[in-house]
Formats: sequence, C-alpha cells, structure tokens
Amino acid sequence: MGFQVTFWGVRGTIPCPMASHMQFGGNTSCVEVAAGDARIIFDAGTGLRLLGKRFLTDGIRRATLLLSHTHLDHISGFPFFGPAFQPGFMFRVMAGHLGNGGRDATDIRSVLARQMERPLFPVPLQTMGGSISFDDFSPGDGFALGGGVRVRTAPLNHPDGATGYVVEYRGRSVAFVTDTEHFPGRIDENILALVEGVDLLIYDTTYTDAEYVAARVGWGHSTWQEGVKLAKAAKVGRLVLFHHEPDHDDQTMARIEAEAQAMRPGTFAAREGATVVLAE
Repeated sequence: MGFQVTFWGVRGTIPCPMASHMQFGGNTSCVEVAAGDARIIFDAGTGLRLLGKRFLTDGIRRATLLLSHTHLDHISGFPFFGPAFQPGFMFRVMAGHLGNGGRDATDIRSVLARQMERPLFPVPLQTMGGSISFDDFSPGDGFALGGGVRVRTAPLNHPDGATGYVVEYRGRSVAFVTDTEHFPGRIDENILALVEGVDLLIYDTTYTDAEYVAARVGWGHSTWQEGVKLAKAAKVGRLVLFHHEPDHDDQTMARIEAEAQAMRPGTFAAREGATVVLAE
C-alpha cells in the first residue's frame, strides 16, 4: 500500500548517452509513481524502455500513462515499451493538451500512431498486443484512477501546449510540472493553484536564470531559481529539479544542485534510478 516515485528518465530535449552525464542520467522524461497496486507513468521519453523491462520482470499487468505533451523527447520511448506488446497488459494513455478544438486539433492515439508509421518506424501501433485505451481530456480536469488514486491537472505555458499533474494517494501528493515557461516577475497562478502544499514537486528547471535571459526566452522552459521561488510560494515539501539541459554535465548539475539546496534545503536534482518514498 506504499506510495513512491522512481525516476527513469530525467533529461530534456534529447538523450545524452555520454560518460559525462551518467551520474544524473541521459534518458529523457519518464517518471514512475507506485501508489498501492496502481502504476502511473509520467511521460514516455527514452527512460520508458527500461521501465518496461522492469514491469515485465516484476509481472506488472496494468498501468496508466499521463503525458505532459507530445514533443519527441517525451514520447520517443513509447514504441519501445515492451509491456504494451504483451496480450493482457492493460494500458491507459491520457493527454490533456491536444483537444484545443482548432484547425490543428487531433487526439493522442493519432499522434502516437503517426510516430510509429513508415518511414519513421517499421512497427505500427496496431501490432501492440496489449489492451490499450487512449483518452483526451481538458487541462483543469480531475479524475480518479481507482484504488484511492486521484489526479488533478492544469495547463502549462509551452509551445503546442502541455499539462501539469498532481497525483494524490493516502493523504500524500506528487506534482509533475514539465515543460513550462515561467512568467518573469510573477508566479504562474495556474501552477501555484495546482501544486500548493504538495509533498513532492517535480519541476522544469532546464536552465539557469543567466542562460534563460541570455538566449532562451520563449523556448517554453523554466529555471531552477524560478523553481525555488515557486516551491517557497506554494509551500511544497520538497522540490525536484527536472528536465536537465543536455549541455549540463554531471559537474554542472552537481553545482546547480548545491546552489539550489543552499537556497532551499531539501531540494535535489533528479537522478535516474533514484526513488523517493512518500508513504510506506
């Protein structure tokens, strides 16, 4: 009946399989939440492949995938998620950023299917033998996943849209807020309302303030300094730095982590393979 969070992919933009990045990790966005018997997955970046191997080893037969959005670094692991090819595996895929009702409106099944079509990929979506459902919702919606697990959502400030999540279970909570760009000089009220008082806040801290101001305004990402401000304003338990910039090697990440910890004790940078226990 425990509640814990495990990081399988922590990098943003593109995988970084270099020796200089191995301490923190080079796979792109993928976080597992175990809430009792439920398995919730945030994002389907390249870290999803290793999580799938663990599911097969452990005999996990059901999971829900909550996608922040569908830029490639957040979905490129989907075609390599082994359990989805296994008959009897129950897999629910959910996204909240696509149903804008406009000219370019689409749905999550179509987006994931397109990346598995020739000439991009030789194995089409329909070959997945699991029982897979695809659900689109509107940011701001809340829903239950069963077993006492509830989810709240909010829109994020990112090109093509994105969704932030809070998963609640047994009186504890974890927020997953990536990719989003802060508003200089003020806190994003949508995010503040979503994450206020959560026990663990996983936040897009791709850049430093100096990097952001110099060349990254409008790119759709935030900074670790803004993450600290948000964590303080929202009175969250612990802040997790996430979606690491590809050019930030282990030495750089260790320095950023130390600076963030000095500003807000308890803060840490996400590392692949690390687990945070919220409830035993």
